[in-house]
Amino acid sequence: MRTTTRIVFWTTIVSIIGLTLYYFYPEQKLPADKKIDTIVVFKSKRKLLAYAGNQLLKTYTISLGAAPAGHKEYEGDNKTPEGTYTIYDKNPHSTCHKNLGISYPNKADIAHAKKIGKPAGGAIKIHGISNGLGFIGKFHRWFDWTSGCIALTDQEMDELYYAVKIGAKIEIKP
Repeated sequence: MRTTTRIVFWTTIVSIIGLTLYYFYPEQKLPADKKIDTIVVFKSKRKLLAYAGNQLLKTYTISLGAAPAGHKEYEGDNKTPEGTYTIYDKNPHSTCHKNLGISYPNKADIAHAKKIGKPAGGAIKIHGISNGLGFIGKFHRWFDWTSGCIALTDQEMDELYYAVKIGAKIEIKP
């Protein structure tokens, strides 16, 4: 084999092994007996922190809206909102595995959208991967692909879905 061919071959083998390990490496599970009452999202870090009282239970790596910088201003801007909201709904039959409804828009969001002559939008959720594509797993984290929602793997969404209380506070930070 020529040197260039060997380099390509071994780079490919190492890449395949690395990607396989990334995909299958088990992550910490959320404690089954805890109920989450507070969620804090750090958009710039792509992290969602789940709390029971003041105890941090788990940190998730997330994907956001396709244009994540800044606060959501109107429907269709592909931004994830910033501010304090609540989890108001649980939907087990979502188009993206399961979802938790976020109470966006609030009065200030609606007023701002009206001021700029656009609809505020809504249907902002924490959700899994689009149905039928769950096999993508952790690779979804490599892109911001939602329309303004917060995305997890399907397995992560399952554990969060059952642990989050309706009425839980969610604080979304830049």
